[in-house]
Amino acid sequence: MTSVNSSSGGTGGPGSAKPLRADAQRNRERILAAAEAVFAEKGPSASTEEVAARAGVAIGTVFKHFPTKQALLQAIMKGLLGRLDGEMAELAADDAPGEALFTFIDRMVEQAARKRTVVGLLAETGVDLQVASSVRMLREGIEALLVRSQEAGAVREDVRLDEVIALLTGICQGALQAGWDDDLRRRTLAIVFAGLRAPERH
Repeated sequence: MTSVNSSSGGTGGPGSAKPLRADAQRNRERILAAAEAVFAEKGPSASTEEVAARAGVAIGTVFKHFPTKQALLQAIMKGLLGRLDGEMAELAADDAPGEALFTFIDRMVEQAARKRTVVGLLAETGVDLQVASSVRMLREGIEALLVRSQEAGAVREDVRLDEVIALLTGICQGALQAGWDDDLRRRTLAIVFAGLRAPERH
């Protein structure tokens, strides 16, 4: 799996390949970090002015790197997808393959309950990521965890990838919208995991 790094060189515009100067790269990374924090707190309706203020840069600097709010959201999504891919790669290589899928689902739902992550931003904005490879990467990563867990005998053999993705999307949406606390998340996932586990693992 190949990670997508939203902090790599370029201005965020389509087809941009020119490396950024060190100071411009630092500004871009500060803007992305600030934007992720602002949108996590206030949702996609937050303004680019709020992002600029949080990053400690002029609004013109934000627009220089990200000409539109959609371009900024796309960059955040690329970064989040890249980090999720990294987490899945680590779990797929872990010595406890039977728990890899459950661990990933738990982490995703915990994030969704605490901030507006990939699922929330996509659902609320309909942003066109224009990174189909990243979406495929995430799907492939989940599939790898599913297969690994099934081969370890931890997940039922009849569980399909589309079912896992549907479950994950629905649970994350519920946690996101209702702001689940840790206790509710644990109890809900215990029920879901009981349905996924192979009979002998109950």
